[in-house]
Amino acid sequence: MSFLLLKTLGKRSKQLSRIPTRKFSCPFSSLSSNNSSSNNSFSIFNSWYNSFNRRNKGFSSILKGSPKPPFVSTWGVRFLSSEAVVEPTTTDGLTVEGIIAKNWNIIDESENDWKSHASSIAQSIHLIKKRLKWKRLMDRLEVLSAQTNKADLWDDPVHAGKISREHGSLMKKMEDVMAIEQELVEHIDMIKLAREENDPELESESVKALLRIRRNVKEKELEALLSGEHDYCSCFIEVQAGAGGTESMDWASMVMQMYKLWAQRKGYGVSVVDEMPGEIAGIKRATIKVDGENAFGYAKSEVGVHRLVRISPFDSAKRRHTSFAAVAVIPILGDGSTRVQINESDLRIDRFRSGGAGGQSVNKTESAVRITHIPTGITASCQNESLIAW
Repeated sequence: MSFLLLKTLGKRSKQLSRIPTRKFSCPFSSLSSNNSSSNNSFSIFNSWYNSFNRRNKGFSSILKGSPKPPFVSTWGVRFLSSEAVVEPTTTDGLTVEGIIAKNWNIIDESENDWKSHASSIAQSIHLIKKRLKWKRLMDRLEVLSAQTNKADLWDDPVHAGKISREHGSLMKKMEDVMAIEQELVEHIDMIKLAREENDPELESESVKALLRIRRNVKEKELEALLSGEHDYCSCFIEVQAGAGGTESMDWASMVMQMYKLWAQRKGYGVSVVDEMPGEIAGIKRATIKVDGENAFGYAKSEVGVHRLVRISPFDSAKRRHTSFAAVAVIPILGDGSTRVQINESDLRIDRFRSGGAGGQSVNKTESAVRITHIPTGITASCQNESLIAW
């Protein structure tokens, strides 16, 4: 798309000048200051921005691959206001809500109909905003922006880190939706221009771009569902073999491998935290750490007991066996260590020995430990690491 636009810019500068400027309002009017030099600086910056916008004729967002941001930054200060976020429109004033109101038929993706693609994208944007609770998100973002601009914010690093992370997360969600809207209206403008100038190549490229957006926005619909308190976090996934002996251990190994492959396909970082192999095959239990945005949100629905019924490869009689594997998913809270205080008096520490026949220190050495948090009943145990002293 960028190559085609550059080519078009070189050949048809007069035609491109017909695309009007994308209007963008900066909420300087909402700022008050008694400092005349400060007001003068704002005025100079606003004049520069408008001049830049006129020269680019609305194409700066396409050539750079991203829309104009709904905020402006100058001299290290970021301003954000509900007045600053302007709904993108086409040259004839068509917005996302306007596209939905036109009720264009949505047909199969294989059909080369730009109106169908545009209508599908507009419906998806509307659904995403509904799931994100758009107005509430914008209000919260404005509050967080005001807090991040406070001079004493970092007097409390823990609170500041929480505010900064939440602000960044909400800002990213808003910018993603605004980017899709901006791309949609700009490609509609390009299609209309291509038809006026009888340029089928430019029209075809814009239709393909709309189709690409239509497919990508479906994934954004799913991400918009991940709005829980800890959905954005990385997570631990633990799999433990249930009743069924070797058969269940093999099944637990398959379940863990499935999660590893899923995380790798999603581009998440995967590392093995703990693993206890079975005597013959599979694993007794294993824990992996999955690092990435929304990892917990995607994986949390896997919590529970997973069952497999099959002809066992470990049974010489080829009988049918039922295997069980329990799965737990725990979010990783970035600031958990600073917020959670555990009193030593609330812990019960049990040391125990391995089973089996005696000899070679078996049944003579306490080689495992179990720690129980008495108020909550949460238990952590380890029997595959060396115990130095207790």
